[in-house]
Amino acid sequence: MIRLPFRKILAPTDFSEPSYYALDMAVELAEHFNAELHLLHVVPPLHVVPVPVNVEIPLYESEMREAAERSMQELMEQRIPKTLTVFASVIWGDPADEIIAYQKEKGIDLIVIATHGRSGWKRWVFGSVTEKVVRIPTCPVLTINAPEEG
Repeated sequence: MIRLPFRKILAPTDFSEPSYYALDMAVELAEHFNAELHLLHVVPPLHVVPVPVNVEIPLYESEMREAAERSMQELMEQRIPKTLTVFASVIWGDPADEIIAYQKEKGIDLIVIATHGRSGWKRWVFGSVTEKVVRIPTCPVLTINAPEEG
C-alpha cells in the first residue's frame, strides 16, 4: 500500500543527464511533500569499470571515491534548493543492491530513478539498475524516462 505524503525520497544518481531528469522530479516532489531528499551515488566495483593495467587498485579506488564526492558536492550546490533537507551519500558496491539496501536502512518512502533507454548489447553488458530496483516490494519506485543518449 502506498502511503502519502512521502517523507523520505531517494534519488540515486550516476551523475549522467538522465539521472538529472529524475533528480529534478525528486526535488519537486520533496518540495511538494516537505520531505527529506536523499541523494545516493554508488561507485561500482572495479570489475564493472575499465581499469588501466598499470594502476594501483587502492589508489584508483580512492581517486574514484574522491571524484564521486566532488561531483556530489557540485550537484548539491548547483541543483538542490537550500530550503530542502538533504542527505547525500557516496558508497561502494553494486548499484542496484546498494540502492535497495539504502532504501531499507533509511526507511525511504519513494525512489525516483532514471531509465537510460539502453537496449541491445549495451543493456546486456551494463544490465539495468532501474529494472532491478523496481522489483522492491516495500517501496514505490517512480521511473523517469530520459531522452535517448547519443
